[in-house]
Amino acid sequence: MNFSVPEGGGVRVIYQFTSEPPAVSFRATGEKDGIIDIVPKTGVLYLSGSLDWETKAVHRLQVESLDEKGNVVKGPYAVTIYVEDINDNPPQFDQIKYAGVVRQNSRPGKPFMHVHATDRDDPTTPHAQLTYSILHHFPNPYAEMLFQINNVTGAISPSMKGSYYLDPQKQDTFTLVVTVKDMAGMSMNAFTSSADVIITVKESLWKAPPTIRIQENSTQIYPVNISQVHSNEPDVIYDLFEKEKLPRLPFSIDQNGVIYVTDPLDREEKDTYSFFAVTKDNKGELVDKPLHIHVIVEDINDNPPVCQQALTVIEVQENEDEGSNIGTLLATDMDEEGTLNSRLQFKIRSQVPAIPASNLFFIQQETGILQLTSRSLNRRIASNYSLKVLVTDGVFQTICDVQIYVIDINDRIPIFEKSDYHNVTVAESLPVGTVILEIQATDGDEPATGSSYIIYQVKEGDPNNMFIIETDSKTNRGFVKINKTLDFEAASVYNLVISATNPEPLVPGVQYNSSSLTSFKVFVTNVDEPPVFHKTVYKAEVSEGIPVNSLVMTVEAYDPEGDTVRYSLEGDVRKWLRIDSATGQVYTASTLDREQQGTYTVEVVASELSNNLQPCIEFHFIMNKTNTDVNDNPPVLAMDYPPFFCHPLRGGEQALIQAADADEQLNYPTFTFSLADDMNARNNWKISKINTTHAYLSPKHANFEEKVYNVPVIINDNGNPPLERKVNLEVNICKCSSENSCFIEVQREHSWPSTGQAIGILIGVLLIIGRSLFLAVESNDVTPQPPFLQTRQTQSP
Repeated sequence: MNFSVPEGGGVRVIYQFTSEPPAVSFRATGEKDGIIDIVPKTGVLYLSGSLDWETKAVHRLQVESLDEKGNVVKGPYAVTIYVEDINDNPPQFDQIKYAGVVRQNSRPGKPFMHVHATDRDDPTTPHAQLTYSILHHFPNPYAEMLFQINNVTGAISPSMKGSYYLDPQKQDTFTLVVTVKDMAGMSMNAFTSSADVIITVKESLWKAPPTIRIQENSTQIYPVNISQVHSNEPDVIYDLFEKEKLPRLPFSIDQNGVIYVTDPLDREEKDTYSFFAVTKDNKGELVDKPLHIHVIVEDINDNPPVCQQALTVIEVQENEDEGSNIGTLLATDMDEEGTLNSRLQFKIRSQVPAIPASNLFFIQQETGILQLTSRSLNRRIASNYSLKVLVTDGVFQTICDVQIYVIDINDRIPIFEKSDYHNVTVAESLPVGTVILEIQATDGDEPATGSSYIIYQVKEGDPNNMFIIETDSKTNRGFVKINKTLDFEAASVYNLVISATNPEPLVPGVQYNSSSLTSFKVFVTNVDEPPVFHKTVYKAEVSEGIPVNSLVMTVEAYDPEGDTVRYSLEGDVRKWLRIDSATGQVYTASTLDREQQGTYTVEVVASELSNNLQPCIEFHFIMNKTNTDVNDNPPVLAMDYPPFFCHPLRGGEQALIQAADADEQLNYPTFTFSLADDMNARNNWKISKINTTHAYLSPKHANFEEKVYNVPVIINDNGNPPLERKVNLEVNICKCSSENSCFIEVQREHSWPSTGQAIGILIGVLLIIGRSLFLAVESNDVTPQPPFLQTRQTQSP
């Protein structure tokens, strides 16, 4: 017999045994432990004290019945008493106080310490199921705790906020009061114990190193150790990844966080590198935040100076004063700008020819500016000089070539071949750019130089720059052109004075005089011009609901000669407009419809009323009429294909529906979706709004057959007045392929041919056989046909 007895509870009866003669008493033996016994005369099995599960969980006894002489009548019978545990032991931490260390910027949820508690109660019952929590947090400067604890394992880790805010400079020590409860924390009668946890915050090991500087083209043995990073976590995997895409990243990192440069670097190829150091766990997940590594490649003097031009050409006038800057020799160095490696110095090595002196030129050492040392240049002695200039950067040197041409001085003025070109008559309608006159002046200075090139300008008589003069660089011939549209009514005569000058300044003592001036008159003749509009484009915005004969706009044109203007329309294909020929007022002639055409363009023609010779001279302009929409189109569903759900439904499915409207919306369209007032639809479907144009349709349950359902949906717009449309949305509940799309299974029939099909096949075979035999008999001149063939032919129909 087995008995379950709760521990504690004191004296109690467990069971009463009965006996049959000749038995007159009972005896109990076994693990009675001075608490369990039996009354010999009555057979009552009882407890004389309290059982304790923690001391002994099972008691095994034997019970016998005895006769008057003490002999065993029956038994022994096995009796097992199982002690049931009650929650009579509070949980206990294995330490009174715990201490732990956490690093700044540690990953949230990554444990850095554990607390542990035990409970003497039965571990198979809730009495010993423990749960941990943080009761207090000292100090707690934020609304959320900086630490968290796993309620099952007792693992303590930074919270999301703690990972961000923990800083030993602000607070380096925290005290947590951690509690443990039995009964899995689910009972109000659970026992609770607590312990203090002292947490020290230390500076993060995971820090980006300072900017790394590496000298270019180093001759060290590679790879070279340049820095090291340390993770806050042990056993992590270090890796690098690029911030920018490079053909190769000349850096690596080992599993101790040591960063190496793997190849010599060239600053002229790339002067900086940016990449990230990361740590991962054995699953490939990031452990720490990526660290930005910045490398600067330091320059060495490994590039020679380079002449910017193979030959630097300079022109200088023969009368230039000593000390004059005549030009600059330009050179570059690919080494780092602003350092001694790229500092260039200049020095003249030679001058050819060395006449009238060998040192006619001087070059500034730091700038490369060339100067004259004296006023000794004479084109008749030497027309050009070749200089060799040494350019050095302290390590490398380069020779640059300079060619200096001595040019003639500007000591002669241009002289016109005519002092007066008399009169030129032009029509006001001539286009801009038309040449109206050619003029000529000559200059005795050296050809093809700034001293002989002639610039023609209108000096007097043209305040509005109506004319311009262009020079042929080879012949110095001047072409007078119309620069702006001429207008007889504005000016009919121009008295022009033209000057001829050089781009190079004249030498002292020489001045321009009347020989460099000429004049002529321009007479402008009148041309009857067409009317001119005040604007080239007229625009108006009107509502499509505007009444017929409403004024849209007024256009205006004038005739330069003052004639009366009349107006007409062209291109009014829809006959929506009309115009008052005298006033230019444009009216609606019929009802406008924005859905037919939102922007309407017509042409207005202005003509002179009295000019019968030129009735077709017209000036066209475009009028854009944008109709303001009236809400006269209800919304519609805008979907490329009907929605479907895969059968059988599993719950949670949604199908996207969208609405559109042909009307123009003031800001953006707003639609509302709802189910029609249909009990069947409302029981089976629901609509959830996503935004102003989309919604989700979803089934309310999964009990749908495999077929097409019609779902009545009502769509309302936000127009004025608002409109609505009811649509029957076809929803297909169908079998789906592995790609979650509906498919139709094609049924293939496997059966014998029908009777009619069999007869047809037989007739075809017999006809082929008959044809073959007929040809064979005919070839042997045998006229009679075989009886069986005749029989078959007779019967075959």
